[in-house]
Amino acid sequence: MSDTISLLKECDAGIKMGIEAINEVIEHVKDKEFKQKLVNYKKDYNFLQDEIQKMLDRFDKDGKNPNPIAKGMSKMKTAIKLSFNDTDVTIADLMTEGCNMGVKSLNKYLNEYKKADDKAKELAKKLIRLMDNQEFDMRKYL
Repeated sequence: MSDTISLLKECDAGIKMGIEAINEVIEHVKDKEFKQKLVNYKKDYNFLQDEIQKMLDRFDKDGKNPNPIAKGMSKMKTAIKLSFNDTDVTIADLMTEGCNMGVKSLNKYLNEYKKADDKAKELAKKLIRLMDNQEFDMRKYL
């Protein structure tokens, strides 16, 4: 049970980072299609977050906030990059980097929490696929 809870919490933290990253850049996006894609991914993240929270509720557990240092560094990197080059290319670059880091972390957690139940593992895999798809979609704007 603890592996299940741990995996779900890491997924929740990853989703929160993804949503926050989108929120940080969306007002800077110039291309309407690109902006809509980000809006849609944010909706997908929120939907998946709800599924994860429902499962955590069954264990009477809360989600997990992202590591404050990682969150702060991400926010600072985004602000610095956008201050030098406020373009859709920069935003796509930031988004692809974030997705790659998320996929890497989640795969690590899937391997680390081997005893997590199948439903939790499937939610983690769904999140990985979502991040993979987002990263692929962002390439068009690089």
